[in-house]
Amino acid sequence: MNFNGPFDAERVTETDRDKETVAPERRRSWGGRLAGFGLVLVAGAALASGAWSHYAERRQVLATAAQERNFVPQVRVATVEPSDNIEVVTLPATTSAFASANIFARASGYIGTRAVDIGDHVKAGQLLAEIVAPELDHQIAQAEATLAQLNSSLQQAQANRELAKVTWDRDRPLVDKGWVTAQQGTIDEQTLKAQEAAVSVAQANIKAEDAQLQVLRQQKLYQRVVAPFDGVITQRNIDVGSLVQADATSGTFMFTLQQGNVIRTQVFVPQDAAFGLKPGIAAVVRVPEIPDRSFPGTVTRIADALQPGSRTLLTEVDIPNPDAALASGIYCTVELHIPRRTPTYRISADALIFNAGGTQVAVVENGVAHLRKVRVVRDHGSEVEVDSGVRAGDQVILNPSVDLAEGAKVQAKPTTAVS
Repeated sequence: MNFNGPFDAERVTETDRDKETVAPERRRSWGGRLAGFGLVLVAGAALASGAWSHYAERRQVLATAAQERNFVPQVRVATVEPSDNIEVVTLPATTSAFASANIFARASGYIGTRAVDIGDHVKAGQLLAEIVAPELDHQIAQAEATLAQLNSSLQQAQANRELAKVTWDRDRPLVDKGWVTAQQGTIDEQTLKAQEAAVSVAQANIKAEDAQLQVLRQQKLYQRVVAPFDGVITQRNIDVGSLVQADATSGTFMFTLQQGNVIRTQVFVPQDAAFGLKPGIAAVVRVPEIPDRSFPGTVTRIADALQPGSRTLLTEVDIPNPDAALASGIYCTVELHIPRRTPTYRISADALIFNAGGTQVAVVENGVAHLRKVRVVRDHGSEVEVDSGVRAGDQVILNPSVDLAEGAKVQAKPTTAVS
């Protein structure tokens, strides 16, 4: 339609203006709707993502729980081995001489000769020192003279006895016939008995004096101090001119002599090893200062009773020492090879479990762990000896976990034997 005139122009202008106003409002309405729809989509996507994450985590938790329920851990095991029939026990000891003698003076006097010094090797009967005592020689001479005098007195008493016997033998028939008085016969008989008693007294005096002379002569022999056995002089307390006294309690200490061709050691063996110990068992002595050599020996003597305080058995070991490589007073170690009286088993120290149940080990049987209580009798560091709870051939778990329980399923790795 065509409009002419001013009225129509103004009307057309208003209509166009209304159209221009309605169009932006419509556009704003559609934009709001699109934004709301987008928010709904974003929220839905977020909810879906959260639900999926929760579902995935739940599945993972369930899978982990199922895996833990069905998981069988692998463990390292070692085979229990029986101990050797010979138990080797190493103990500290100190060497000593096989025989040691402190030599004291048995005669009083002055040292006239000293033939040996510290470190000298001597033979049995060899002169060590000589004591000078002139007064002893005078006492011997006096005793010999007294003994000669007593022998003469005995001869006189014997002659008087013979005379009395002859007189009595002659007068007795005459007395019987009455030709000699009975009184004379009694006198002759008693005289004979008196002379016989005098002979007995003289013989006793001679015996006593001879014994005294033997004492003096023995003291004379004691002036020569000799070695009682082969050995080495380790102490010397006298010199030429020293005054020595012979006394049972306060005699002069002169020398110490030790026999060194055999060395003796004394060790105290613990009770758990003492019951298999007996004379003849082999022993090895080692000295730290002689690392390249060992000295074989033999148990020669053992005490019949254990020390009540330490529960140990005193044992003596003799070691041949022909080349004098060992001396007395040396610190050493004695290795005893003792036959084992009670069987024990060796297990790794890594298998021990210490808890409220005591000392235990975990033994694998048919893929199941069983806890067994054991008693350790000897600790060797990397391994221990036990006498109960296990037997030879058992497989014990090494380094078991702290949560290992009785009856737990385990899978054993290749077996390692205790060596």
